[in-house]
Amino acid sequence: MTPPEETGQAYPLKDDPTAEQRKQDHIELAFQSRVPEVDHRFYYEPLIAAHPKPLNPKNFLGKNMRAPIWISSMTGGTAMAGIINRNLAQACAEFGLGMGLGSCRALLDSDEFFEDFNLRPIIGNSQPFYANLGIAQVEQLLAKKEGHKILALVNKLKADGLFIHVNPLQEWLQPEGDAITRPPIETIQECLELGEIKIIVKEVGQGMGPESLKALLKMPLAAIDFAAHGGTNFSKLELLRDTPNKQQVYGQLANLGHTAEEMVDLVNGLIAILGDKVQVRECIISGGVGTFLDGFYLMHKLRCNSVYGQGSAFLKHAQGDYKALQEYVQLQIEGLKVAEAFLKVR
Repeated sequence: MTPPEETGQAYPLKDDPTAEQRKQDHIELAFQSRVPEVDHRFYYEPLIAAHPKPLNPKNFLGKNMRAPIWISSMTGGTAMAGIINRNLAQACAEFGLGMGLGSCRALLDSDEFFEDFNLRPIIGNSQPFYANLGIAQVEQLLAKKEGHKILALVNKLKADGLFIHVNPLQEWLQPEGDAITRPPIETIQECLELGEIKIIVKEVGQGMGPESLKALLKMPLAAIDFAAHGGTNFSKLELLRDTPNKQQVYGQLANLGHTAEEMVDLVNGLIAILGDKVQVRECIISGGVGTFLDGFYLMHKLRCNSVYGQGSAFLKHAQGDYKALQEYVQLQIEGLKVAEAFLKVR
């Protein structure tokens, strides 16, 4: 009998009908499959585990998330906002994620856009869900003795608490920006004194340095959200809305800030220095977290309970049919399973 390789025929594998095509793919794609660089953040350990098991739930902000992924603050008050937010809320419910709303300023004095933000009925009560206001709006409300509006907003949305986004550069660069007339740390402290609500503080794409992080870590916050440099940068976004002259003069301001990895190192160092003075025990690592490997690496480096957040990646997949977003989230979760099984952070 003539061997199959001499006749040009494939070896017959009755129990593997895809074998012939798969082997042909291997031949054709072999030269395209060379990887020029190694990811030196990890040790790859192929012998220590079987193929992945389901992720263990993570208790975060007092609730059990089925995957350690946070959908970072998005949008409201636009034609697309309702579709985007409902898709994101559906993903939270299906996969057990956490979610922060975009700025809820539009709801302070009107319910016109309420349904764009009314996501608790979709998410359900099991997953963390937070409202959002800018530091300038919080400052203005407190100055007018209208702190009750903040509490009413959180209660109306049935949210677990409130994000306060601290964005002095964005407000300063925004053509319609609001003035911030007192140090944000004072406004945050006064808001905490309202009681009754959990507060998370975040930046909006430039991160925070050591003095800001030190001050926040000593406050009774629910969490800190990095919103670090490397993802969507709202200072850059506002410049792109302005004149070419202003873009040229102020363009380098968008380059200021701190990456998520730098902030992980800063928080770790501050936790070691502050010891018992640390009151914040949970963080959302966001800003430039492009892949599940980035999130996995940073969560394992940070010495406090954490999840990782993404904004623009979710926004990209949430603008149309839910299936695109569903597939994106599923792929991230499956990737995290592989990472948990075979990778060790160096």
